[in-house]
Amino acid sequence: MYYEIRRYQARPGRREEWVRYMEDVVIPFQASLGMDVTASFVDAQDEDGYVWMRRFENEARSEALYAAVYQHDRWRNEIGPVVHDLLIPEESVVTHAVPTPASPLR
Repeated sequence: MYYEIRRYQARPGRREEWVRYMEDVVIPFQASLGMDVTASFVDAQDEDGYVWMRRFENEARSEALYAAVYQHDRWRNEIGPVVHDLLIPEESVVTHAVPTPASPLR
């Protein structure tokens, strides 16, 4: 089991719009397809920064969920274009983190 921690940079001045879209559209859509979104944060030190986390049981499950979400017609035609309009994609950072034995997130 691991967590995927994603740090995004919203286009200048558009973070609040991004957070609304993320909470109203992106997270519910992904959750409806089985994605386990565990956290969503705004960066207190960066007015355009945003961080979120997803939990995966293993790499095979991750690949299946990625395909279900990112190959879906709704993602390709509706959600993805809005995401790319609100974020600076080349500044995204994705980290896979495995909880330590004593972590409450195990």
